[in-house]
Amino acid sequence: MITKEEVGHVGWLARIEIAESESDAYAEKLNSVLEYFGQLDEVDTEDVLPTYHVADVMNVFREDIVKPSMSQEDVLSNTEHKQEGSFKVPKIM
Repeated sequence: MITKEEVGHVGWLARIEIAESESDAYAEKLNSVLEYFGQLDEVDTEDVLPTYHVADVMNVFREDIVKPSMSQEDVLSNTEHKQEGSFKVPKIM
């Protein structure tokens, strides 16, 4: 069971201010959540395999195949902002 003091401590750890008047409501809500977890603990999962991903998706990556592409000159022909064979962009520091 979570107390008002524990709610205040969790608020302090999370760096959020919880008013004294709100502590009771938060304690009640958190205790309600813990009760739901208690219900989940009662479910028999003995023969259930672990689920690592909710969708039955395996490797979705494509093959890495080298294909012809545009030349560097063609790519850079659409910009005025180029330098030493690359796009010239503003510094981000």
